[in-house]
Amino acid sequence: MGIKRGTTLAAVAAVVALTATACGGDDYKAADAAQPVAAASPQSKSGDYGSDTPANSAAGADAKSAAGQLAVADSEKIGSFLADSAGRTLYRFDKDTAKPPKSNCEGDCEKTWPVVAAGDATAAAGMDPALLGEVVRGDGTKQLTIAGWPAYRFGKDAKAGDVNGQGVGGVWFAFAPDGKKASKAAPAASAAPSASAAPEAPAEGQDGRLSVAKDPKLGDHIVDGKGMTVYRFKPDTAWPMVSKCTGDCLVKWPAVAPAEKGEGIIEKNYLVLDRPDGKKQQTVNCWPVYTFSGDKKPGDTNGQGVGGTWYAVAPDGKPITVK
Repeated sequence: MGIKRGTTLAAVAAVVALTATACGGDDYKAADAAQPVAAASPQSKSGDYGSDTPANSAAGADAKSAAGQLAVADSEKIGSFLADSAGRTLYRFDKDTAKPPKSNCEGDCEKTWPVVAAGDATAAAGMDPALLGEVVRGDGTKQLTIAGWPAYRFGKDAKAGDVNGQGVGGVWFAFAPDGKKASKAAPAASAAPSASAAPEAPAEGQDGRLSVAKDPKLGDHIVDGKGMTVYRFKPDTAWPMVSKCTGDCLVKWPAVAPAEKGEGIIEKNYLVLDRPDGKKQQTVNCWPVYTFSGDKKPGDTNGQGVGGTWYAVAPDGKPITVK
């Protein structure tokens, strides 16, 4: 790939569009139990794609075109982000991998999120040229990567500077100049950060980080920032990503607020769910997670197996069904 090592700088305006997300899941091996009556979270009909059909836009018209001279643009809402030579925002997909680079956006996904072809890409001002690379897709074509992450445009970005793909499905984000997700940190002593920048503050009693603990019976399992066991609810779904614990259920099984991923937890599909009540909930491998009001101290696992529907969560997000 003829990657050039030049520099330039551009600035464009931006807006943010956020939608719900949908993911795949796994099967329980525990006994079935009655489903509670509860409302489901609204989901985009196209899951992670962000639209039901690809838009006839500048991005959609240039599917698999090269990026050319990259530029660093700036937005009041999401901070600095990368754009191609035409000013179109470049995005990354949480379901892809960077080590090794691999794209998991194909078919209808690729129609909505056009691939950025590997070609004569040139690093932007202030950007490490070594971040640019390429990956061979399943169809044999080469795609631009930034810090190992495959790069895309969004079919609903109609003009230069649009960032309508930011936060779509909770898995699509504009590239920051360092290859990470674009986000704007809130200033000190300011109001809460924007919805696209960082998760909302953790619920009371949590320090914002999940981690892995050991139990003689359960083995490795996820706990919240206070060491309280984290659980999954069998009636929930990961496709689409929906929590079916509402109302009185949430009083007994509080939803885990958005939290950082601690060491030992598998990163795949570590996403945030927008609940029907407007609050946000952490998911692990796309499954909503909760704590249990019946656990009074760190290390308690009183919620394990309750009703044949509640189970502690393994580091990979799967339920621990041992009794």
